[in-house]
Amino acid sequence: MKYRELAKRLKKLGCEYLRPGHGSHRIWWNPQNGQYTTIPDWGGRDLKPGTLRTILRDLGIDPQELESRG
Repeated sequence: MKYRELAKRLKKLGCEYLRPGHGSHRIWWNPQNGQYTTIPDWGGRDLKPGTLRTILRDLGIDPQELESRG
């Protein structure tokens, strides 16, 4: 999954983009539980599965929930 697709799905789940991070990274926030994470924006490259799992864990989102919003 690319950054743009992940960003669309996170917005549908109520998460918000806060600000740029270092380099090509973006800071996202889940206002429902107050959790933050950093997401790399690699342009057209897919995020690695382990990176995606960590992002979802950091935001407190069940991977099944993300897939259902696709």
